[in-house]
Amino acid sequence: MEQKVHIFDTTLRDGEQVPGCKLNTKEKLTLALKLEELGVDIIEAGFPISSPGDFESVSQISRIIKNATVCGLTRAVQKDIEVAADALKYAVRPRIHTGIGTSDFHIKAKFNATQDEILARAIQAVTWARNFTDDVEFFAEDAGRTEDEYLARVVEAVIKAGATVVNIPDTTGYCLPHQYGAKIAYLMNNVPNVDKAILSCHCHNDLGLATANSISGAINGARQIECTINGLGERAGNTSLEEVVMVIQQHKHLGLFTNIKTQMLNPLSREVSETMRVPVQPNKAIVGANAFSHSSGIHQDGFLKNAQTYEIISPDQVGADGSKIVLTARSGRSALAYRFHKIGYEFNRDDIDALYQQFLKVADGQKEVLEPDLVQMAKAYLSANVTA
Repeated sequence: MEQKVHIFDTTLRDGEQVPGCKLNTKEKLTLALKLEELGVDIIEAGFPISSPGDFESVSQISRIIKNATVCGLTRAVQKDIEVAADALKYAVRPRIHTGIGTSDFHIKAKFNATQDEILARAIQAVTWARNFTDDVEFFAEDAGRTEDEYLARVVEAVIKAGATVVNIPDTTGYCLPHQYGAKIAYLMNNVPNVDKAILSCHCHNDLGLATANSISGAINGARQIECTINGLGERAGNTSLEEVVMVIQQHKHLGLFTNIKTQMLNPLSREVSETMRVPVQPNKAIVGANAFSHSSGIHQDGFLKNAQTYEIISPDQVGADGSKIVLTARSGRSALAYRFHKIGYEFNRDDIDALYQQFLKVADGQKEVLEPDLVQMAKAYLSANVTA
């Protein structure tokens, strides 16, 4: 039986931490409604104590979201938690997300504390949060570099204190997929009360491994993935929502599923890009402009014979505009014939052989041969042959 992986979207919180991506309340509300329509299970709406604007955004989102859980982030500080609870008081399904660093880097350098002191603060934070809501998520910041035995102690203690979700962040994007998966597996096997909570993956992309790490975590028992549209987030970004969702959909043998309406992925990617003023790199998986473009002659020939030779996802699955045959100096005759056909010219094999030589001359002089170039070529060829 397939098991659900909950999708926790933090575009409005972690994604918004990208320099220059600050959203106003109206923009956040618009995107929150789109995220709910997309089918995300949890929307992390902001960090309420960080500013009056963020408090207002979380409060307004709490009023309008009816199906998804609305989550507010806090530090392990009583005032943070009280302010978050106030911002979330109108939510149908409120969640407080609180936590503290658990690695030696954080315990010693950041907090000048001991492991036992941090453990006590973690328990206290969850206890405070449980006074306001039954849905409390605890994050063990820098869990990726936290010793497994101590991390297991923390996870057991916060679940006992009432945490319903425990977030195991690879805060610095340091872990390799097998290491992150092993960490989740260790917790699944060594925390006695782990069945009372959901383990969550929150992976950063500093080494380009966020998606791989999140999937490895889910394979090993995590049932929530924290991610953002277009992989936006601190530094090199967060796990990309569209990537983990499509990995899970493509690999049915994993026995996992999400509730995401995948046909909305490309339109929402564009909307987030425009709203946050961050272009999507053309070669970005799933939602990049070139994700379904083919320019190599070998690839084009195979694709035109059977799309599955070079596309494991069809564009309509993810709301993309369609596959594109891009004509460059690397393109072959089949692609040229296909593009002529698309604009209404039917040429036989001999015609294409003759046209191909002219096409290569044009293609060598520019990055891409466009439709007006093809029309000009076709007209010149037809005129010359009629005259002859």
